[in-house]
Amino acid sequence: MPQDPMDFEWSYWIEWGRERILWLLAGHLLVSQASRLLVEKYKPWCLMVYGMAACWLLLGIKGFAVILLHATISFAVAQFQLSLLTWLCSLILLSTLRIPAVEEAKRKWYDTENEYYLLLFTVSVRCLFCTSFSLEYCWHGPAQKSSHSFLWMLAYVFYYPMFHNGPLMNFDEFSKQMRRQEAFSLKTNLSILIMGIIRILFWWCLAELMIHLMYIHALYSSAPPLEAASYWALGGLALAQVLFFYVKYLVLYGVPALVLQMDGLKPPALPCCVSLMHSFTKMWRSFDVGLHRFLVRYIYIPMGGSQSSLLGTLFSTALTFAFVSYWHGGQSYLWYWGALNWLGVIVENGVKRILSISLIQDLI
Repeated sequence: MPQDPMDFEWSYWIEWGRERILWLLAGHLLVSQASRLLVEKYKPWCLMVYGMAACWLLLGIKGFAVILLHATISFAVAQFQLSLLTWLCSLILLSTLRIPAVEEAKRKWYDTENEYYLLLFTVSVRCLFCTSFSLEYCWHGPAQKSSHSFLWMLAYVFYYPMFHNGPLMNFDEFSKQMRRQEAFSLKTNLSILIMGIIRILFWWCLAELMIHLMYIHALYSSAPPLEAASYWALGGLALAQVLFFYVKYLVLYGVPALVLQMDGLKPPALPCCVSLMHSFTKMWRSFDVGLHRFLVRYIYIPMGGSQSSLLGTLFSTALTFAFVSYWHGGQSYLWYWGALNWLGVIVENGVKRILSISLIQDLI
């Protein structure tokens, strides 16, 4: 039975995974396990060199140079130790991905659109990693600068399991865990790998069944079936779509998370099932945990967060969702999506505050 061709993201990453990425992750595992067994002290640098080689192989020397240039510029700007300047640099670097002339020049580097999109997705995610490192550099004192060297930045930026599509891990978490030397057991790691592969294969088979049998995205791309459907049917389609999105990211984040475990790191938690969620806040906290931690640490809390006034909280929340919308592409529909999510979080927290008033609780 033919599959639903309308979900670009699933088809794209599965194709790349089968062709090269899974093989490169297997190579990373071999290098990682060998370095943990033989030269634990030099493991970050072994993995850094492997990540650079994998980047060069997939994206070519020009793609590799773009990512190295972004990292170098971010590190140079971080030397001023001004958070605002670091953010300005990050946003400018991110904006270069949307300049038509630059896009056309990068497209000419590759034979296919898929190769260009791989560079685009990779650089977008690397921008977050560069921002995380640079802000941590700004916030730490001179005594800690040795742990925030350019070499450590490269080890973080070129760490291959999270290279193309995430998940995101902030630099402070990455460096602490990568420096920690633990007892290594090949037998334990092998059992973790086998159980992880079984789980991922189950999720992958479930996603393939959904995309071959349900045709959710094909229905959404055609107006007549939606206009003819009842409200109950539309609600069912919406639920089916978010459930597929959840299963898809169990696979897309599950594979790198398994490799992180094999490297002795603790990956961000995998997405929670959307059927168990009933609040906007929980959805943002527990679906993409790595992105949530990034947004809270580097945008929400520095801008005041929940500890500021009501207007301050509204502003810091709005700024967080504005960045999410811009990072995802900045198209008009993403701004609407971000605004609606911001409104949902604000209304939800407003209702919670009202319900916490003693008089209202007595009435209830």
